Amino acid sequence: MKKTTLLYSICLLLFTTTITAQKKSNNNIKELIESYKRDIRGPYYRIKWFCKDGSVRDAKDPCPDSIGGGIQHASFKQSALDLRKTNHLFFGEILASVNTTDFLDEKNNYNRLKQYQIGQYLASVDDGWVLRKGQFYRGAIQSEDEETWGKNFFETVLKDDSFLNENYYLIRQALKDIPHNGDSNIAQSMRIESKILAEEIPDFMDIRIKIHGNPQKSDIYLVQNYLKKNASNISTKQKKAFDKLIATMNEFYAPLNYSTIAKELNKIKKENTVFDFVKSFIEEGKTNFTAKDYVLKITDVLDLLRYNIALFESSKDRLKLLDLTNQLEKILLIETQNWNPETLEETILKTQTLTCASYATGLVEAWEFDIIKPTFSYTLKNDETTLGELNTLVANARRIVEWSTSLVKANYQENVNEYAAFESLAYGFIDDRIRNSITLNLGETVSKLNKFATKVSEVNNNVMSISNQGAIRGLNPGYAFGKLIVVSGNPDDVEVNTNNIYIFQKPPSDLKPVAGIMTVSEGNLVSHVQLLARNLGIPNAALSSENLKSLEEFNNQNVFYAVSNKGNVILKLENDMTNEERELFDKKERTNNMITVPTDKLKLDVSKIINMRDVKATDSGILCGPKAANLGELKNLFPNKVVEGIIIPFGIFKTHMNKEMPGKNMSYWEFLNATFEKSKELKNENTSSEEIETFLISSLKELHTAILNINLDDSFTSDLKESFKNVLGDEIGNVPVFLRSDTNMEDLKEFTGAGLNLTLFNILEEEKITQGIKQVWASAYTERSFKWRQKYLLNPENVYPSILIIPSVDVDYSGVMITKGINEGSENDLTVAFSRGAGGAVDGQSAETRLITAEGSFLLSPARQPDYIRLPATGSTKKYYTNFNRPILNNKNVNDIRELASEIREKIGGTSTEESHAYDVEFGFKDDKLWLFQIRPFVENKQAKSSDYLNSIAPNVDINTTIKLTEKI
Repeated sequence: MKKTTLLYSICLLLFTTTITAQKKSNNNIKELIESYKRDIRGPYYRIKWFCKDGSVRDAKDPCPDSIGGGIQHASFKQSALDLRKTNHLFFGEILASVNTTDFLDEKNNYNRLKQYQIGQYLASVDDGWVLRKGQFYRGAIQSEDEETWGKNFFETVLKDDSFLNENYYLIRQALKDIPHNGDSNIAQSMRIESKILAEEIPDFMDIRIKIHGNPQKSDIYLVQNYLKKNASNISTKQKKAFDKLIATMNEFYAPLNYSTIAKELNKIKKENTVFDFVKSFIEEGKTNFTAKDYVLKITDVLDLLRYNIALFESSKDRLKLLDLTNQLEKILLIETQNWNPETLEETILKTQTLTCASYATGLVEAWEFDIIKPTFSYTLKNDETTLGELNTLVANARRIVEWSTSLVKANYQENVNEYAAFESLAYGFIDDRIRNSITLNLGETVSKLNKFATKVSEVNNNVMSISNQGAIRGLNPGYAFGKLIVVSGNPDDVEVNTNNIYIFQKPPSDLKPVAGIMTVSEGNLVSHVQLLARNLGIPNAALSSENLKSLEEFNNQNVFYAVSNKGNVILKLENDMTNEERELFDKKERTNNMITVPTDKLKLDVSKIINMRDVKATDSGILCGPKAANLGELKNLFPNKVVEGIIIPFGIFKTHMNKEMPGKNMSYWEFLNATFEKSKELKNENTSSEEIETFLISSLKELHTAILNINLDDSFTSDLKESFKNVLGDEIGNVPVFLRSDTNMEDLKEFTGAGLNLTLFNILEEEKITQGIKQVWASAYTERSFKWRQKYLLNPENVYPSILIIPSVDVDYSGVMITKGINEGSENDLTVAFSRGAGGAVDGQSAETRLITAEGSFLLSPARQPDYIRLPATGSTKKYYTNFNRPILNNKNVNDIRELASEIREKIGGTSTEESHAYDVEFGFKDDKLWLFQIRPFVENKQAKSSDYLNSIAPNVDINTTIKLTEKI
């Protein structure tokens, strides 16, 4: 009996441990948060003494001096401690209790530090959040201990030069949130207090919008006058909230105490020319300073400090100077709103200055700023400019706005998405950071410049009459009609509808076909989603976060959306459409561009694995898909740049599809054909297209599941093992490989099909390879793959997947080249996008994108993807994090890319009978050696490019028009 009881106890303990170790679901976390909000102690358990020797004592039993004393604060409930173990989530963090290294959490990309910042934000917008009642739990947190810890924390981490230089933005933001010198994030408090009041009092909303979008000292009088005018309608509680807001605003707009700052600077040990410059500005008389003077001089100080901060060797000195940069930035934000240029020249000067301030405050990297900087100095040294030069300047300035915004997202988006899954208020964190930066005013200034340029060129957007339309520009030409869906949160949580038009912060990499797309920032021009959109004539445009918010009021309304070949954008409500625009959606016209994929040349009797060296491009659509056929061609043309490979041809897939499908009394292939025959019957019976699509997707899902469990022929698996040994050079299970789906319905003359089917990365074990083959076959029947094919092809059911198997190359960085300019540049230029690690650029990563010409390499956007994957020899993938303080591609890489493009045009394009010889090439670099992985034709939508309507809305622009810089703006 005792043995039974003991065994039961052990089992119960193991079961309990397993349950505890399981990751909590988002619903579990939501419930936990709500329980903490109701609890008078929040996530805390009891007040304890935490002694220097590691012991813990009750609240009434202090740590004796003999063991070094200690500090007093709350301990955590077991549920909060469990959440740390299972989900790496830290609610109600008490800094004084944390080890510096643990809090920094460098191995998880500073996750815990960023969580603390998000937690502070949530507490400010949601009445304490998890500490709604716990914030009043006396003794739980000791402010003096928190500040002491914060000061020690920064003085420790700031000793590391690399950490300082690589994370300048993150450090300056952390200084605003982590207590260390009695300071607080006043700007954030001002915005949040006004937001809470506007939610309670709707007609205060206009003032709240002013405070958020264009903050100025005069806003204090707006609030005071509103309070006076509406005193009789305002409750006592609301009156206190108004008084608090006014006090916060007065504190925010109070001038800096420069004499106090000067005394602090005198404590700095290291004196050099940088220090002298900073001290000179602090001690300078400012009585006659204009707003312009403040902006120019403060920007110079911030610029100098960022560039030279590592010259100050003491971490204490660095901390003082970094705190000074935050103080000066606050004044900078105020004075930029007060500087109102009247001429084109002064507006360009302000734009130049704020661009420099973006670098100086950590929003762009030094090498990125150095690329943009000459544009401004070149323009300002002359008395006049041309429209073309002005457009280039505006485009570069707009890029700085986008790069700044995307750097904030790169730092925090992953953490915000995690929190937003159980707390939707977290979505406001990034917007709050952007509003509390120079980006807001830079965007407004660039918009004014753009408005002037569009007035001269007569290129105008017409987007629902919202403000700051200069930030909107077209990427892919096309037109669409449908319901507008504005997605401000995580796009992965959205189930898209083919007939809708979507506005995303960033589109999901596995986006199903939609009627139209708009995204915040240009993003990655050569991702699979972008290439599919360009191929199908799906209109696509970039806009700002502010534009997205302005368009939220039109959510769920039917709209007309068009992007011209010149990049101007129209978005209007259905009732505002012209007759010409309504006629565009005649059903006959919309089906004219559908094509049928020929299947008469397929060789389905080939049932042996093929050496990739034995195929050429002409075998595409016969033995295998174009990936394998084209890579075989490349192996012959560029033998040292292409790995070995083997191909599982169409015939082997068809042989397995002829097997009997379990429980159906028919083969897999017969089930597939019966499904489409049934859909034709339903169509003839006038069944709605939605019902037919639901039936097809349901049946294909059933087929997909069945293929995952299909039994592979013994003869095939034996052939596979032999091919590994003979072609790839080792036994199966010893060579990590890529399994790439390669169907007869991709890389066609008029349909790209990029990224529709599955690619498996770095698979090593034999069992995973054989199961992976089934997964790749089955991927041709996923909902996303079918919907994209159905949008352009008349016979999407006749899809035949082959599989290309190639050994993995653990590249340092990888990406895509299009052998022409996209949106910018000419037919002779190259558009290149690269990300670190494997699989770069194709899945919509925020990639380094360049326009490479014969003479130069022009940065269109820097990388902003914080994570990347490498391919270890042990199989699978390993995740790493990176910073952005240097470019991905070096000069040698750029020259190698030029040479590759030249050879492709000569060896492949020169033999083509097509008019256009543009190609989509995937490749990577390992130790600066170039490896080719794929080539396909670059397919654009000819109908969209030749549309009479799109041509009619595209203006004729004379870029040589001369403009004097003294012109009023």
